[in-house]
Amino acid sequence: MQVSQKPRIGWIGTGVMGNAMAKRLFQSGYSLSVFNRSRSKALPLIELGASWCDSPAEVAQNTDVVFLMVGYPSDVRQVVLGTNGILAGWRQIKPEGVERVLVDMTTSSPQLAREIWRILADDGIEGLDAPVSGGDVGAKNGTLSIMIGGKKEVADRLRPLFDCLGENVVWQGEAGSGQHAKMVNQILIAGNMIGVCEALLYAFQAGLDIESVFTSVATGAAGSWSLSRLGTKIIQGDFEPGFYIEHFIKDMGIALEEAKRMDLALPGLALVHQLYLATAAQGNARLGTQALIRGLAAMSGCRLPLSSPKEI
Repeated sequence: MQVSQKPRIGWIGTGVMGNAMAKRLFQSGYSLSVFNRSRSKALPLIELGASWCDSPAEVAQNTDVVFLMVGYPSDVRQVVLGTNGILAGWRQIKPEGVERVLVDMTTSSPQLAREIWRILADDGIEGLDAPVSGGDVGAKNGTLSIMIGGKKEVADRLRPLFDCLGENVVWQGEAGSGQHAKMVNQILIAGNMIGVCEALLYAFQAGLDIESVFTSVATGAAGSWSLSRLGTKIIQGDFEPGFYIEHFIKDMGIALEEAKRMDLALPGLALVHQLYLATAAQGNARLGTQALIRGLAAMSGCRLPLSSPKEI
């Protein structure tokens, strides 16, 4: 495949992140075929001119490079290896001289990434695991950090596509390495989020002017992306998802499973995982990760005064 010839692009998974990312590729001049379990979520792309496909197999049959961004490892397995999946579609057509590549941008299991890579390789198909960080804002603006596992030469050939989606595109190593790098990212975020939420909860309960405190700490040594972006949302009473709590719980679970495989203890991550599970059980699973503060407030039996009419 010559990237300069504008490979035909397939995109499966048009949720909060996937829709914005697929749109960027389409608006960069690439043809786009899409599939999502709920067709309604793909309508914005279809209205722009993307082609709808009735299955992952149909997406594969009409494209050279298929991007995948779904929810869980079980979804990845089904979409790639299922009866009507991507591999089944590609096996039905074997065009001469065309490189076919699967790019899984789902945050998923490193073990599954390696398994899929081996299966694809047996059919002469290339596979990359390329999870991202940067949230919905990064997806819309094309400023994501993209962590790639798989063959470096394949990642290099797809670099024009990745550059449409992110500003920090880094090859991490062999298959599964992109997912391992994303676990590092999620472990860092987990520790950061508990700090942000507990600090703001403390400020609320101490009766401080929350915006004054925020001004003092956000630009000092305690400053972080989570504090600046999600801390601001907490103060505004905005718990809409840039990234769902239920998906973050999934990611932390994968990291803990991989840590166990490596005989590595991560007690801090295990604690935050449990706190998010408790928060989700209170009915917050489909809210943004900043809604952890709701769970912490409930555990303390306190109500948070907010600067907006939205309530916790």
